[in-house]
Formats: sequence, structure tokens, C-alpha cells
Amino acid sequence: MTRQFTVWHYDKIGSTNDEARQLAAEGAPHGTVVHADEQTAGRGRLSHRWFSPPGNLYVSIVLRTGQSAARSGELSFLAALAVADTVEVLLPRQIRAMLKWPNDVIVNGAKIAGILLEQIDEATIMGIGLNVLEAPSNAAYKTTTIVANGGIASVDGARDILLDRLGQHLSTWQIDGFVPIRAQWLNRSFPLGAAIRASSAGEPVAGQFAGLDLDGALLLDTPRGRQRILAGEVVLTGG
Repeated sequence: MTRQFTVWHYDKIGSTNDEARQLAAEGAPHGTVVHADEQTAGRGRLSHRWFSPPGNLYVSIVLRTGQSAARSGELSFLAALAVADTVEVLLPRQIRAMLKWPNDVIVNGAKIAGILLEQIDEATIMGIGLNVLEAPSNAAYKTTTIVANGGIASVDGARDILLDRLGQHLSTWQIDGFVPIRAQWLNRSFPLGAAIRASSAGEPVAGQFAGLDLDGALLLDTPRGRQRILAGEVVLTGG
């Protein structure tokens, strides 16, 4: 147990999110954690397959926050903060983790983790994969690991740090709402005014980063005015 979390550990599993969903459907309490050394059917956002060999961290957490389902999307930003905190603990002091909307964690221009949130009734399943030793070589984007950036970590050690930071951010969110989470996220993301391109309903939209709306939607200043992007991917196109 790590603070409010209880960990169920598996050597190999299809998907930690699927197992957590099943446990949640059976009444598993808030803070139940499914941790696997290896996944055979891991998945990421937008139905992408998640590379899941031994040596990395794969956890899914059952959260019963008591908040409305409409606020569950805020947990994505909270998860990204917890992962970024963990990465910075494990890496040399001068290396910083950057956040890219909606929940990518970037180190030296490469993705080091994946986050997937799913809802089942009143429970949210927060799936997190962190590249400790291995990174996919055939991804459509640049990837990296803790070890590749000079970090030293055991998988269980990384898990315990992650759960500790997640617990802290959850407490902040429960007490003070999304405002401080949003502020911390923005402090780790692109500077305001950065040129970016976002996909919206499958169509690329270029503009300048204008921050996050109060609900976490991406704000983009375009020639047609400010737009709210609710889902999609983001690419930095300029300084």
C-alpha cells in the first residue's frame, strides 16, 4: 500500500486498464492499482497499441473521486503532472519534463510516457505507461526512456514515486479544484504565443497557443479567431 493506494501486481496481463475496469465493475474501491510487469494487449489514446515489454512501468488506477463525470477530463492533466514529477525525480537534475496537450510527457523532444483515461459508471480508470528501460522503435513519433536520459530507476521505485505524486495532486484537486492543476500544467507546457498545429475533427488547425480554457480545452488563436479544441493531437510548428 502507498498512502491511499493498494497495489495488485501481475507478472503478465493483457491490459492493466481492462483488468482495472473489471475490478471497478466488481466494486473495487478508490485507489485500487493494477500493476503489470508486461502487457500483451496494452493500448493508448485513439486506440493505438501501447508497446509493453518487461522493464517499463504499466499501472492502471481505479479512482472514485465523488466528482461529476463532466470533470473526469481534468484528471488527464493531473496524471500528466504526476508523471512529469516522477520523471524529474528519476532524471539528472538539469533535465526537465515538458507537457504537451492533452497529456503527453516530453523529455528532450521525445515522448516518455502514455496516459489513457476511461470511465466505467462513477469510476475513472487512469492508465499510465512510463518508459523506464525500453522505448518503441517503430512509433510515428520520437520516443525515449528514463535510462536513455541518464536516469537510474527500478520499476517498483518509479511506481511508488508516481503514486505519491498522484496522491498529492489528487488532494489538491479535491480541495482546491482544477485551477491550481491548470496553472501547474501551463507552467510546464508551451509558452503562450507558440506556433502550434492541432487536429480538430480530423482537420488541421494552425495558430498560436493561447493556453487552456477553464475546463482544460486547448485555446488556439487563429486567423478566424480563438478556437476551443476538445480532442486531438498537437504539434509545435515554430518558436
